[in-house]
Amino acid sequence: MISFLVVLLLAGVAALLFFGFNLQRTLVKRQAPGEVPKGRKRLKPIAYVLGGAGLFFLAAIISFIRVVPVGHALVIFWIIPKTYSVAREGINFIPPVITQTSLYDLRRVDYTMSSAAEEGRRKGTDDALWAPTSEGLQVGLDLTVWYRLNADKVFDIHRLIGPDFEEKVVRPAVRSNVRMTMSAYSVMDIYSKKRETIQSEIERRLKKQLEPDGIILEGVAIRNVTFTQEFAKSVEEKQIAQQKAQKMEYVLQEERKEAERKEIEAGGKAKAIAIVSRELRANPYYIKYLYVDKIADDVKVIVSDQATIMDLKGLVP
Repeated sequence: MISFLVVLLLAGVAALLFFGFNLQRTLVKRQAPGEVPKGRKRLKPIAYVLGGAGLFFLAAIISFIRVVPVGHALVIFWIIPKTYSVAREGINFIPPVITQTSLYDLRRVDYTMSSAAEEGRRKGTDDALWAPTSEGLQVGLDLTVWYRLNADKVFDIHRLIGPDFEEKVVRPAVRSNVRMTMSAYSVMDIYSKKRETIQSEIERRLKKQLEPDGIILEGVAIRNVTFTQEFAKSVEEKQIAQQKAQKMEYVLQEERKEAERKEIEAGGKAKAIAIVSRELRANPYYIKYLYVDKIADDVKVIVSDQATIMDLKGLVP
């Protein structure tokens, strides 16, 4: 669109120059043949005057043109009446001398605070957010906040806060609300499944604080949690101790099962002995039957000593 306007204006200037030269040519009186030139009065170079006027007009028109990119808004302060207005996307004609303008991005913006030097908004430095827990221990958070400006309040943002609203409002709000939220949770809460709950609580607090200023919060993400070296070492030691305790519990459980098995086995043997003893008292020859039952099937006679010969045919059916 701008290119078309420039071409159109250049064509207009060329037309002015063309008609100016033709007008000058018709107005200049030609000398008759043989006439002695007298003190002839020259006409003004109308073509140059018109050309200069056209160029001035072209420069003035171009200086009035401001193109607002897609997803942006241009806040205009009119110096003489001391009023504000907002121009949206596209071509706008704004006088350059009596106005002051500021361009604002209305699209979604991410503000990242990270321990990685090249990831956060502040490049080249560790910008992780350290906050105390309910026990007073420090944890470091890599955090990303997504927000966008309310198009209906961009004028108020410019007038009451200024273009550096991110440093004045967004960053302090994030730091304050994260610290307030983290102070209500323990280190193990952050280390466990409550991390999503903490993230939702931070988002709720930030929305409540930022939206009255025209900043619409669209999301919060806890990207990483960092613990101090002392706490990380204690967690590792605790995990090792828990693994040892679990292993010992397994060994004890196996020993208890083995003891129960032996107790059951001993009870069964004792019960069997009691039955055998009762039968022996009732029938003394029962011991002989048990003895015979344990020997080979093809043995028919047993000589236990010189005076005793046992005939198995009477005992074995």
